[in-house]
Amino acid sequence: MTISTNVPNTIIIPTAEKDRRLMKEVMVSVSNSYTRIEAERDYIKESIECLSEDIGIPKKYLNKMARIFHKNNVDEVVAEIEDIEALIETIKVS
Repeated sequence: MTISTNVPNTIIIPTAEKDRRLMKEVMVSVSNSYTRIEAERDYIKESIECLSEDIGIPKKYLNKMARIFHKNNVDEVVAEIEDIEALIETIKVS
């Protein structure tokens, strides 16, 4: 049994050389960008691992610290944690 999704099953395939050339140029550019992203993620991972080994702070804390440092939102994070703490306090059973 098949389920109808109301999504057309056909696309328009470009036939103009100019359009095909443009598609290829954009796909190459996007692919190169993905490669750079992967390399940056590897760099971040390796940097955090080395720092963790060097100074003895667990990676999970260094990763969180790096994201907070990058976003420059420590006050927001602290406020959020305080709100969560208050919520937890409301459900604690004495």
